[in-house]
Amino acid sequence: MIDTDLLLAWGATLHNIEKGQVLFCEGNNAHFYYQVVEGRIKMCNCNDEGKEFIQGFFEAGESFGEPPLFDDATYPASAVADTDSIVIRLRKENFLQLLKDNFEIHFGFTQTLARRLRFKSMMSKEISSYGPSHRIISLLNEYKKSHGIPANEKLKIDLTRQQIADMTGLRVETVIRSIRELHEKGKLQIERGKVFC
Repeated sequence: MIDTDLLLAWGATLHNIEKGQVLFCEGNNAHFYYQVVEGRIKMCNCNDEGKEFIQGFFEAGESFGEPPLFDDATYPASAVADTDSIVIRLRKENFLQLLKDNFEIHFGFTQTLARRLRFKSMMSKEISSYGPSHRIISLLNEYKKSHGIPANEKLKIDLTRQQIADMTGLRVETVIRSIRELHEKGKLQIERGKVFC
């Protein structure tokens, strides 16, 4: 999203993060802008019973956890490295000044937040209004779209059945059954255990 060299020029620092390492927890105050350089970060919530709900995955070039930088609230979710990763971190004050001084970056950032808000709205509608197969195919189509793949082309979905369950509010058994049904209906393909949409 923001050029790494520009972030470094504004005082950002690079950090190696091991798989499973927590960058911040739900309820923490926000002091930094984070952007993935390498690897994948997931943002998630856990309920009182320990069930995880995945808010999203963020890969190279994507930022995460920004909303509380703007409204001084706490993080609405935790950020955990899904793979060994490298992230770049910039102090909140420097990040906000960078946006004020660079309209193009600020506008691009606003567009990204709008896309994410649209995705959250779509997923809320899916979870509250539709059955498992519809939720899953909508999530996978959005995943494909976010990777810039045209509708008529196939993409290998790099999400586990458990991750799909955690993003759609379903049990993993329901996801497995629904993916099989979607495959039988020709709405996605399963090749050697991998899902293609």
